[in-house]
Amino acid sequence: MKLKSLVALLLVAPLLAGCLERGQPTMVNSGGDDDDAFCRANNVKVGSSEYIACRKDRDVQRTNAENRADRRQRDLGEYMLNNPTHP
Repeated sequence: MKLKSLVALLLVAPLLAGCLERGQPTMVNSGGDDDDAFCRANNVKVGSSEYIACRKDRDVQRTNAENRADRRQRDLGEYMLNNPTHP
């Protein structure tokens, strides 16, 4: 009986591990912590116009990168649908 439950556990464990990873963001640290450190690196005071411009630029860069990644993923999906015989 113990052997059957051990085998069942070994078969189910990878499936459960896959469920835990599903839906995780591709970017681990997408918060503003890095932006803050980047913008403070040049001894810019928090709240100054230079600091605000730096944070806005970083936000625009991040949004553009996410949009490019999404577009590449859509293009790949469309290519795979339109060319099913070519791997």
